[in-house]
Amino acid sequence: MLFAWRAPDRPWRLVAQTPDKDDPDPKALACDGVVVDCPADPTWSAQVWLRLVDGRPVSGITTQFLEWGCAKLAQLGNRVWVLIGDNAPWPISREGRHWNRTHNCEVKRNGQGVRILSCCLPVKSPWLNRIEPYWIHAKRRVVEPERALTAQELADRICEYFGCSHEPHLSISKNVT
Repeated sequence: MLFAWRAPDRPWRLVAQTPDKDDPDPKALACDGVVVDCPADPTWSAQVWLRLVDGRPVSGITTQFLEWGCAKLAQLGNRVWVLIGDNAPWPISREGRHWNRTHNCEVKRNGQGVRILSCCLPVKSPWLNRIEPYWIHAKRRVVEPERALTAQELADRICEYFGCSHEPHLSISKNVT
């Protein structure tokens, strides 16, 4: 069964929406997310932590997300983040590898913070990625069948669905010359 936001007396129908060329609202939103689970603690239930992104989710954005996630995990008392990811480009990009190596060396040197142990899944294996079912169900829940949502409406619905606060969007500042 497919769920979505709709009026109760209206039938379910999806109509392809054509964005207005003059609309300043972004045509799409990107999101970095992680399923946080603790199998050693039976009282812990899996949570999805996410941050919406202004622009494309490039390595610089992902490192901001990782810093944010490390800070949240440190508040919970964690020392290591076993990050199992899909074939995203950041773990193999030069910037991603350099950031991860530098971050882990700093955590080891200072004795404070959360180290990241990055484990990549095989290519084209979404069934192994724990977050994929969450994305599929979220997309089905937030879709609007008869109109395109504004970026703000979409962000609010995503955060409502996952039960998380709407944190400031991650972005890379644009250099002004």
